[in-house]
Amino acid sequence: MKAIDWSGIFKKYKGLWVALAQDEITVLASGKTAKEAWDKARKDGYDKPILTKMPAELVTYVGSGL
Repeated sequence: MKAIDWSGIFKKYKGLWVALAQDEITVLASGKTAKEAWDKARKDGYDKPILTKMPAELVTYVGSGL
């Protein structure tokens, strides 16, 4: 499985919910809430969009199992 680059989506949709097509890169709709993004995508004829929230900012995290 190949990694998906969402950096372009992040830049355009920071802090918003996005509804994605099954290819996981095509943005079908966006909104401030998951329901708003879902409803917009469904209105445009997409039955099962994938919902995800883009973070407002990227934060680097380096963790430890200790």
